[in-house]
Amino acid sequence: MFRPILLTAALVAASPSFAEMITKPSPHSVTETADRLAAAIEGAGATLVARVPHSAAAASVDMELPESILMIFGNPKVGTPVMQQDLRAGLTLPLRVLVHADGDGAAVTYQTADDLFAGMDVDLGSEAAMTINGALGKLTDAAVAE
Repeated sequence: MFRPILLTAALVAASPSFAEMITKPSPHSVTETADRLAAAIEGAGATLVARVPHSAAAASVDMELPESILMIFGNPKVGTPVMQQDLRAGLTLPLRVLVHADGDGAAVTYQTADDLFAGMDVDLGSEAAMTINGALGKLTDAAVAE
């Protein structure tokens, strides 16, 4: 009787949507943090695919959200080897970092490769997965640096 409930709970707990996220506080405003992240992305040779202003979109339909901007970016030299391992990785690539209001300041939030590719046939020890983790760490560090 408890077995299906435990199995369901285990599946929900393993779901990427419930994965642990990394959040780093920023001493800058949301907009400045997003601008700094964009500069770091471009400086690293990656491409900023989109800058999605969630809070502005909400305001356009007379709804409110704390200030937030989703930054979508990538580099095919890094992402393609991951997708060659498992094409489903295209569901989580290009990479995403949310720049958002956090209390009285701003923050960046993202998921690591371990969480992004959980349940996929991606070697998390591969050079590509490790490069993604390193890039996410370095780019977000640059965005929130003093």
